[in-house]
Parts: sequence; structure tokens; C-alpha cells
Amino acid sequence: MPEDPIRHGQAEGSGKLFGQFFGLDPRVAVLAAIVDSMLFGGEVASLGAVMLLSVPAGIALGWVAYKAQRRWYGDDHETALIKASIVGLLTAIPTPLPVLLAIPAGLLGVVHGLHKRLLTR
Repeated sequence: MPEDPIRHGQAEGSGKLFGQFFGLDPRVAVLAAIVDSMLFGGEVASLGAVMLLSVPAGIALGWVAYKAQRRWYGDDHETALIKASIVGLLTAIPTPLPVLLAIPAGLLGVVHGLHKRLLTR
């Protein structure tokens, strides 16, 4: 039985869809933005002590992102692992950069989800 090309992020004859390759599930993007603002919003008030939590938070967020990308977004193992690693790494770096990347990736995920729904009708 052939695999479903939409579920596995492949259009007929075109390889990976752009949204499948670069998109994050919107819930993952929002979570990344929330975690990032919680970690680095309190950085000034704690005089940098919160930075010690950035690595464990990045690991935890990466794990959640991997599971969510697999279950909710339909990514294969390798694609979900790459996206989760990027989210985790960017969260662990002590800078508010992930918000600038997570929100556009989440919006791309919304477009990808709408595209999938339109194709299944």
C-alpha cells in the first residue's frame, strides 16, 4: 500500500513541500515564544541567574517540539528531530532570537495546515 504523500510531506514529483520542511506547528511556535520571553524577560531582574536555566529549558522545549512535530504536524523522524534541535538550540542561546524565528515558522505552519485541509476535501 503506498504511503500518503500529504502525510509524509511530499507532493507528487516535487520532493518535500516548502511548508513541511520549514514550518513549525503553530502551537510549538507559540510555546517557543512564551518560553523565550519567560527565560529572557527576567534576565535583567535576576542579574543573569536565569541564564543557567536556558540549557535545560532548551532541551525540554526541543523534546516537546519533536513530539509535537511528529504527532500534530506529521513530520517524519528526521525532519522533526532537525526542527526540534533548532528550536532547542535557539532557546538555549541566551538571546531573545527564537521569537523572531518561531513566529514566522508558526505562521508557515498555519498555511501548511490549511493547505493540507484543502487537499483532503
